[in-house]
This record gives sequence, C-alpha cells and structure tokens, in this order.
Amino acid sequence: MIPDDGRKRVVIDLVGPQVDGGRFPIKRAVGETVHVVAHVFADGHDHIRVEVLYRKDEQQEWATRRMTCETNDEWSAAFLVTDLGRYFYTVRGWVDRFGTLQSDVQKKFEAAQDVGLDLKMAARMLRDTAQQAASADAEKLSGWASILESPKVDHAVEIALSDELGDLMHQYPDRSLATTYHTELAVVVDRPKAIYSTWYELFPRSVAEDGTHGTFPDCERLLPDLAMMGFDVLYLPPIHPIGQTHRKGRNNATSAAPDDPGSPWAIGSSAGGHKAIHSELGTLDDFKRLIRQAAEHGLEIAMDLAFQCSPDHPYVTEHPEWFRWRLDGTVQFAENPPKKYEDILPLNFECEAWQPLWEELKSIVLYWIGQGIRIFRVDNPHTKPFRFWQWLIEEVRRDYPDVIFLSEAFTRPKVMQQLAKVGFNQSYTYFTWRNTKWELEQYIRELAHTEVGEYMRPNFWPNTPDILPQYLQFGGRPAFIIRLILAATLSSSYGIYGPAYELCVGETLDGREEYLHSEKYEIKRWNREGPGNIRAVVERVNRVRRQNPSLQSIRNIRLCPVDNEAILCYAKMTEDQSNITVTVVSIDPRYRQSGWIRLPLDEMGIDPRRPFLAHDLLTDDKYIWQGETNYIELDPHVMPGHILRVRRRLRRETDFDYFM
Repeated sequence: MIPDDGRKRVVIDLVGPQVDGGRFPIKRAVGETVHVVAHVFADGHDHIRVEVLYRKDEQQEWATRRMTCETNDEWSAAFLVTDLGRYFYTVRGWVDRFGTLQSDVQKKFEAAQDVGLDLKMAARMLRDTAQQAASADAEKLSGWASILESPKVDHAVEIALSDELGDLMHQYPDRSLATTYHTELAVVVDRPKAIYSTWYELFPRSVAEDGTHGTFPDCERLLPDLAMMGFDVLYLPPIHPIGQTHRKGRNNATSAAPDDPGSPWAIGSSAGGHKAIHSELGTLDDFKRLIRQAAEHGLEIAMDLAFQCSPDHPYVTEHPEWFRWRLDGTVQFAENPPKKYEDILPLNFECEAWQPLWEELKSIVLYWIGQGIRIFRVDNPHTKPFRFWQWLIEEVRRDYPDVIFLSEAFTRPKVMQQLAKVGFNQSYTYFTWRNTKWELEQYIRELAHTEVGEYMRPNFWPNTPDILPQYLQFGGRPAFIIRLILAATLSSSYGIYGPAYELCVGETLDGREEYLHSEKYEIKRWNREGPGNIRAVVERVNRVRRQNPSLQSIRNIRLCPVDNEAILCYAKMTEDQSNITVTVVSIDPRYRQSGWIRLPLDEMGIDPRRPFLAHDLLTDDKYIWQGETNYIELDPHVMPGHILRVRRRLRRETDFDYFM
C-alpha cells in the first residue's frame, strides 16, 4: 500500500517515556518535569528538526519544545506539568532545509568552493518565509535576502551563517512534510502528596484514655502530637459497622467472646454497610469534624476502602446476586488456602449483575468524597478485576483529580505493577521483606531507575497490622530505627503502623509474621510514652524529610559504593543541586560497623580538591570531608545511621563556617 505522502522522510522510531506502548499513562505530580526522549532520523545527510508537542486534556492546541540531539540520533526535551489531570505528548520531526543549506554553505566556503548558487537558493527561502512572517520579521528577511544576492560574497556568507538569521528562520518552519509519532502518549498529573507523604496508621477504637471504646473525638486529641511528629496522613482502618456472624476472636480465633470487638474489615451489620459508621466510634458529624480538625494540623485522613462484606451486610439480603453461593445454599466466604476468613464474604465480580455492582461500589467512593475524604487506602485490590479499578479510578478522578488511591497489594510483581498501571497513585511494596544490602539496592534500582518508576510510586511500610517481619522480631530497638531511616529516606512516601512501631513491639503469634494479641481483633491500651519508645527518632527523621527537598523524591536516588556489605549508602539531590543529602545506614542491628564510602562528587558539583561539610541531621554532628572517599563508623546502639546534609564550600576561608 502506498503511504498517504511518501515525501515524509523523517523516521520517529521511539518516544519515551511510555508504558506498554502508550497503553497506560506515565505519572507525574504538579510541578514535576516530563523528560521526553526520542529516536529520530532521516535518510541522507539533511539536517532535521525535532520538537515535543504537549497539551492538557481539555486543550486543542499543542504547545511545543524544541528537542536537542544528544548522540546517535537520540533527541531530548522537557516540559513542566502545572495542573492536575491528564496531559498528552508526542513528537514531530521534519527535514530542516535551511539548516541543511547553512551547513553546505559553510563547508563549501571553507573549502574555497563556489557558493553563489547556494546563496541564491538561500535568498529564495528567505523571501518565501517572509510571506508568512510578521511584518517586522518579513522586513528583516527581505533585507537579508538582498544581501545574499549581492556580489559581496564574504559578507553574504557571514549573514547566511549568522545565528540571528538561523534563529529567525526557525521561528517559521516548513512542517508541510513533517512526521508525527503515531501515538499520543499520556501523563496523569497528581497533587504533590502523591509523591511525598508520611503516613501514620492507628485504630480509633484503641485511643480512649479511660479504658472505653475509642471515638473520633478521642482521635482529635492525638492530632497535635501526630503533626508535631511530622506526619501528614492519618490512616484509619475501616470505620464501618462490624458484623456478628462468624466474628473473629482474639488472635484470629474462629469464635469470639461476647466482648470481642471483631475485625474492622468484616464490614456490615444491621446498622448498615459501607456508607455507615460504627456507632461506638461516633457519628458522621464527628467524623467530618475529625477531618476538619486534622486539616487544621496539616493532616489528611486516609480512609480504608475494603470492598468485602460481613455475612450480616445489607448487601447479602438486598443483592444476593452479588455473591457466590455454594451448592449447600450458603454464601462463599473469603479464602486464601489454607487461610480462611469466615467473617468476610467476597463480592462476585463475575456475576450477571456486574454493572450495577460496579456502580454501587463507585457510589461508595463518591459518598465519602462528599464527606471530605481525598485519600483511600485500598485493601487487597489484587483480588478484584484490573478493569474494574481502571474504570473506577478514571471515573472518580475525572471530577476529583486530587483523589489519591494507595494500593495495599502484597502479591506477585506483575500484579502489583498492573494495579499501578491502571491508575493507583501509590503502591505497597516488598520493602517490608528486603533486608540485605543486595536486596535493597536491586529493589531500589527497579523502583527508581527502570520503566517501573514511570508509573509505580512506592510507599514503604516496615510494618502493618497484618505483618511483623522477622527483622523486627529479632533485631530489637536498633532494628526499628534502621527500618525507619531506610523507609523514610529510600522512598519519598512511607508509613508506620504507629503505636506498635513507636514502642518497638516484636512479639509474634506462634513464630509467624503476625502480631501476638493483634489489634485487628482486640482493643489495645497503648502507652506511647512507654520505655524504649523511638518517638524522638521518628520526629527527627520526619523533620529532616520536611526540611530537605531532595528526600521528597525517589527517582533522584544515587546508590554509592561502600566497602562493607552491612552498610548501605545513597545520595539524593535536587535538580539545581541546592539540596544534597547522603544517607548512610548500617543494616546490622547488633554490632558496630565501619567502612569507606565513595560519593559522586562530580554529580554533586563538588571540587574533590576542596573540603566540604557533611552535617548529620540526626545527631547534629558535623564532619569536614575532602575527596570522594570518606570513612564512616556506625554503632546501632547509639544511632545506626547518618542523614547527612552535604554543603559545598563557597569561597576560600581559613575557617569552615561558610558552606552552601
């Protein structure tokens, strides 16, 4: 088949970043930059020009940025995203006839060859361009055309090769035979909290001081303290009525005592379902007041979104078609053999009435958005269809682009990544189980420096109510500090299951990765000021994160060599190098470790011949270093890590007080 116009000679072989050939959008936040790269070339020796085109979803006209050829026909440019929503971008290239002619004139003139005909051709190009140029530009072009046609060859060549003429001609390019990349790629733009957030999880029922069931007003009492500690998201497990049928007892017992509160994830009772509030927590007005009070302290409430039901949920009787019914006439409860969740019924996404089911679930999200919620931590999204999540998130974010969905999916890598591709703004990760230096470095490379980083934003959690990893079980207080520093500085978003983490709780159920006396099944009485707590360290780490923009991103991480497998070192810096941090952490919670770290001083803009300041923001110790290799020593029982602010020397002084 003959192409529509075979005169288009430019080939655009590849444009990035893109996910699965443009099937899914990449992700950015307001104020971030999209760095576009493209492989673009043409036959022969003609020069080409290449530009990136971008626009907001609702705009018709494209904005453009000129692309620069780096090497081997690879072109690059960048554009800034400034608004929530969706942007599109693509690449366009065409043969640059005037640029080619300029190059030919220069080569011939330097070789003492005749350029008269070339100058006449250039003059014609100028006159043709003048016909479409603004009046002032047209006058300039016509005047230069006359010079090119004059017998004063040296002066004509000087004008023909001038940057001023070239720049003016490039303002009026001939794109009539331009090639445009076959796909318009998309970027979803979120608010900044999608890339930088600090989460604290607590059970509202456990926050009362008088031994009763905790309430939303009780939670208000904790807001100033959580804000002071540097958290900006307070995540609450499900706040809905809890079912009675097959209610779980303490330590996940299959039968409950009369006073056992049950798991909050067994949602629904005669009091209501996913749009109702557990009466012992308070009223809807109490919850809305908590949202408002949290905002006054710089905190957002994140709500748990668990699309599953207790056997007592109103849906079971009102919409039995939304569930799986077994041959004996009972409803199929949730299972992940050999685990059983008798207090939970999964929804049947393959039922004939799937469309009304989808609409109802969307209405749940919209209901809580109406109450003021903008962050949802989604429970077990990998047990529901990908197409459902893609539809739901796109539907919600069309009208509420500031909503953030966190995927709580500890599952196979490709499944986790697919959830991120279809729209989840943040994702749980395998950080919880990455303990060795090699494991951590390999994983951070995947998350920050591969295609995965274009669509999957990690949120690192060292523990959850479901998971107490072995490292924390046996490492004691130093292990909790180590994992805190790693989570908070490797990733730009992290969270802790709060009271248990602050108090370094390490007791498990039968040697498994499950808390003994788990708060999922009982009301706890936490003394957050208890002996051995690490509250002061948590506050300090979070303050360091707030005060250093380099720590508010993950894709800027640079792993640094250390001659000790028990020590991890990495640098982060802002694009303008105004903020540079180097984190050094011993991953050994028992013994003192030391070694030599090697820093990328060239990338940091530091002269290796001059001293620089390394200020430990955790201890306030200051070190004068010089050269790329420096010695460190870490005692896990004192402080197992450094978060160093690196400052360059600005001028030659006899003292060391003047650093940037």
